[in-house]
Amino acid sequence: PLPHSPTPPLPHSPMSPTPETVRAIFDRIAPVYDDFNQQLSLGLHWVWKRIAVAWSGAAAGQTCLDVCCGSGDLALLLGRQVGPTGQVFGVDFSTEQLAIARQRAARQWPVPPITWQEGNALALPFENNTFDAATMGYGLRNLTDIPQGLRELRRVLKPGATVAVLDFHQPQGTGMRQFQQWYLASVVVPTADRCGLTAEYAYIAPSLDRFPLGDRQVALAYEAGFAKVVHYPLAGGLMGVLVATTPAP
Repeated sequence: PLPHSPTPPLPHSPMSPTPETVRAIFDRIAPVYDDFNQQLSLGLHWVWKRIAVAWSGAAAGQTCLDVCCGSGDLALLLGRQVGPTGQVFGVDFSTEQLAIARQRAARQWPVPPITWQEGNALALPFENNTFDAATMGYGLRNLTDIPQGLRELRRVLKPGATVAVLDFHQPQGTGMRQFQQWYLASVVVPTADRCGLTAEYAYIAPSLDRFPLGDRQVALAYEAGFAKVVHYPLAGGLMGVLVATTPAP
């Protein structure tokens, strides 16, 4: 890995939600989660998710993992990549999100090779060196211990395997940063308010304030044991994908 200075511990704000609070939020928004993502991203979330799957390097016949799988978008895309000879595990701690993921998968034909499993991203229920590739979409930002989440991804990946982590990002340009703040305050929260989900979506802005920027994510991934790490900004820096590869065998 490139030389870097050890990063100080991530601050835990007293306003940071507990794991139970985050689980409750995602359970409550599960029925509208997919529609909201589609509307609020103007459909672009599919572009970003396909990019993440491509950068994970998932291929036919492989065993892959999607952590914080939610309603299953990335896991379903991984299922197409690995095909009938592969296997995908979708893990989330929200039972309501997993129920929707199972329903979506069951409606597809052929049914994708996906096992849906309730689990904790900070203590993944898998052996070391299990997976050929992994993804995480909009999950890292919500973990109460980001370094531990990265260590767990490193642990369950095989040597030379890659994880692609898609999430919101804070743009560095003043104009894009102002646009993001306006969009969250003037579009996302009012849309949630009309659906009676104001509190559930109001947490996004403060979660972004706590989330480390791309260069710090890279440093944390190196400290977790990854050998090659790059953070790619997308959509003018509004989104980002952290791509991290474990040491080669």
